[in-house]
Amino acid sequence: MTTTSGGLAVVYDKGAVSAAEIGRGLAGLGRVTFLVAASDHTARLGQVLARLGDVVRLTGDPDADAAAVRALEPDAITTYSEPMLRTTARLAEATGLPFHEAATALLLTDKARQRATLREAGADDVRSRPLTGPGDWPEAIAEVGYPAIVKPVRGEGSRDTYTVADEDEARAVLSRLMDGRAASEGPGFVVEELLTGRPGQPFGLGDYVSVESAVGPDGVTHLAVTGKFRLVPPFREVGQFWPAALPDDEHEEVLRLTTRALRALGVTTGLTHTEIKLTARGPRVIEVNGRLGGHVNELARRAAGIDLVRVGGLLALGKPVGLDPLCADRVYFQYHNLAPTVPCELAGVQGAEEVRRRTGVDGYRAFSRPGDRLPGGVMTQEMDILTGACDGHDTLLEVVDGALDALTYAFRFPGGTLRVPAADLRTEVRPLR
Repeated sequence: MTTTSGGLAVVYDKGAVSAAEIGRGLAGLGRVTFLVAASDHTARLGQVLARLGDVVRLTGDPDADAAAVRALEPDAITTYSEPMLRTTARLAEATGLPFHEAATALLLTDKARQRATLREAGADDVRSRPLTGPGDWPEAIAEVGYPAIVKPVRGEGSRDTYTVADEDEARAVLSRLMDGRAASEGPGFVVEELLTGRPGQPFGLGDYVSVESAVGPDGVTHLAVTGKFRLVPPFREVGQFWPAALPDDEHEEVLRLTTRALRALGVTTGLTHTEIKLTARGPRVIEVNGRLGGHVNELARRAAGIDLVRVGGLLALGKPVGLDPLCADRVYFQYHNLAPTVPCELAGVQGAEEVRRRTGVDGYRAFSRPGDRLPGGVMTQEMDILTGACDGHDTLLEVVDGALDALTYAFRFPGGTLRVPAADLRTEVRPLR
């Protein structure tokens, strides 16, 4: 369609926020042009994007795409999509606009390079080695040691992420990842030491957090530390909350570690989402992401009245943000029910209306519908989102559990249909034979 010059160019694909959130958050900052990658997601959203702004299709040819963006003469460029970070960095460089430098974008999206850079800079010392094939395993595990974690160099949502405790498990995982049946594509995997959370997390909550930061000309502002619920094995995330339940000294230690990591990776602009494990040795970096965290904007809007999509747009435009760390007057949470790790079909959901009436629940929205195929695997696949608030961390799990009691899911497997209470999705769902 016809486009106008100036405004904000948003490199778009599936990401941390929806197209509607982008349109709402950037309203009033200038014309929005979506630079759209070819994907199933953008094909489905074509008409929605066209209602929210101009749309320019990216071809995948770096020179042609750079020329197309230069012709737009945008005032700024940004993205809220992890897969589009490198593309956005290339386009920013081609147009002379601020964003992550190409070298920084590479470090933010390559877990092996990121780990090596953090070690070399003295920011963190997690042991890791790249793994391009089975022949690399002996040297990698000799360096890292058991127990270890194997995950793709590039990816999100815990896709193809496994722990290995000994040689038998290593053989099984390597066979699964290297025989062509795994979902991963690209430059290979990274082997890392398994970070073990310290015992005794308060109120039965998770042993890791994330730090949401804004980086601009005035330096790094850590907007919030996001608490997490316990992972569902192996590394699937079920939800998060503001604020995290950290003592003051650990909170400050987490922020200092995050600042060191961002500086080591060369981050000078934009929003970041840094995941931190709380270990007996102190906080350790899980990974640094060079974009807004998934669903964090919803938390910020509900808990603090701040739209982080808009903050990202202001940072890209070089305009003052003027934000202090965000404060919440209650504990605000998001919880996701996850699809089974075995492929199946979602046959139905009972209790959607009832859960909305439960104490502490603000809303419930389904992402998966009856009839949808659920692909299985160890990747985090959210079927829905449950949002709410409570007065303190000590009642958080009670409120969530009370809400989950209202929900039951039906999954259709080859052997028949299985009904599963929502709370039981925290454990492995075993299909009917």
